[in-house]
Amino acid sequence: MPRNRPASYPLLLLLLALAGAAAVAGRRGPAPPANATTADSPVYLWPLPRSVASGSRTLTVDPDLALDPQGPGGGAPALAEAFQRYKGLVFAPWAHAARKRGGGAAAYDVARLTVLVASANDTLALGVDESYAIYVGAPGGVNAIVGGAIIEANTIYGAIRGLETFSQLCVFNYDTKNVEVRNAPWHIQDAPRFAFRGLLLDTSRHYLPIDVIKQVIDSMSFAKLNVLHWHIIDEQSFPLEVPSYPNLWKGSYTKWERYTVEDAHDIVNYAKKRGINVMAEIDVPGHAESWGYGYPKLWPSPNCTEPLDVSSNFTFEVISGILSDMRKIFPFGLFHLGGDEVYTGCWNVTPHVRQWLNEHNMTTKDAYKYFVLRAQELAIKLDWTPVNWEETFNSFKENLNPLTVVHNWLGPGVCPKVVAKGFRCIMSNQGIWYLDHLDVPWEDVYSGEPLDGISDKDQQKLVLGGEVCMWGETADTSDVLQMIWPRAAAAAERLWSPLEAITAQDVETTVLSRLHYFRCLLNHRGIAAAPVTNYYARKPPIGPGSCFVQ
Repeated sequence: MPRNRPASYPLLLLLLALAGAAAVAGRRGPAPPANATTADSPVYLWPLPRSVASGSRTLTVDPDLALDPQGPGGGAPALAEAFQRYKGLVFAPWAHAARKRGGGAAAYDVARLTVLVASANDTLALGVDESYAIYVGAPGGVNAIVGGAIIEANTIYGAIRGLETFSQLCVFNYDTKNVEVRNAPWHIQDAPRFAFRGLLLDTSRHYLPIDVIKQVIDSMSFAKLNVLHWHIIDEQSFPLEVPSYPNLWKGSYTKWERYTVEDAHDIVNYAKKRGINVMAEIDVPGHAESWGYGYPKLWPSPNCTEPLDVSSNFTFEVISGILSDMRKIFPFGLFHLGGDEVYTGCWNVTPHVRQWLNEHNMTTKDAYKYFVLRAQELAIKLDWTPVNWEETFNSFKENLNPLTVVHNWLGPGVCPKVVAKGFRCIMSNQGIWYLDHLDVPWEDVYSGEPLDGISDKDQQKLVLGGEVCMWGETADTSDVLQMIWPRAAAAAERLWSPLEAITAQDVETTVLSRLHYFRCLLNHRGIAAAPVTNYYARKPPIGPGSCFVQ
């Protein structure tokens, strides 16, 4: 149950307690495929909730399902918007017209969804309370007192997670043309295992239109991912408007492949309404060739276009300007400064940079450290927590700012070293969680465990979570969703669900059938998720067949 529950809702607490006692414990899905048995079938919810109890009744849901907002946060506009979004996903456009004539709401078992939110604070930050509880009662049961179904949460973001789960309980019956909740009564208590559950989206290698980014955000919310790591800029293109340095986006591919300040605000606001933070990244000092098309002085020379010129104060003035402008757009407390794959050889062969190195008694490795630490200071002054790729830790862990979050990507075994030194860590092991690696099967993605090799409880708390990475060299509007889904869902469950629940399932039977179902759910919601069992991700089906077995 959500923590810090106020004492002002004794009726709801009583109902939930009674529901827990009355429910029939079991793991029966709300919508198993037609050929599945219901007696021992898995819970067809993704990601798997922390605690589930269900029964054997089938309830009908009113197409005119009403929202009954309760508590200080119940009236939040974002919650009302989310309720309407999920109604649009659950009910067909013609559902109201086909509503049972003459019976009104009384003709349905679930006519009202009560959503009780304890806090009106809509601040979205790392570690925000996303816990929730759901009770859907059977006819004649205790839930009849309050009118159908209850979601209880401490924050609107917990309530939004609860709405996603409730929507997955709702299934269309093609025989009766009603939406039903099967296997009622349901009593679900849920909360995420990790605070950071991310997806990296690369819009430098290929520009992605705003509507495509919004589709990605929508799909993230369906799997309860909560951080969009927006890798906006890289060496190939600089598509973002920076008012302080307006020539920077001359590094975009074309004038029609750019993001205005207003576009960026739109993305952040759209994501917030779905409980998703946006962590922006500028990758310095490497991966920055595109910066110089607008300001050539950022390049050490025309023949040395990256890393950025470490010897020039102008370089850091531009970084400061970018960060200051981006701070007005991105409220999330973490900011990614990159720091990976910095090849410093051309610093040594550029005369004025080599002279600067000699004057400061620095090697190129020293200069790399100097650059990263100076960029960190600029971000920290803007009240950001710096995130850096793991090369910074591998190269000069003793000098990193203690606030640094180290982002693993090169391979396994990094987070144990990071947390042993007292730093926080995000796992993105490229061998299993890089989605552009098309030959990594979903089972390997599902096996990724951020706490592998970390037994100390205090050190485990330093692992913020993990992130799957959709690098864009071979991904654009035509295929990006197929590359993300359904494999990203495997990581999403690993990051949300209790470890004991994940490890208790048989991967090739229970998990696979549930993932098939979730992939079909994504398809029904307009998300172009590829077949689960493809040898190569994003490939089409190899022949005719049901969505539930491909």
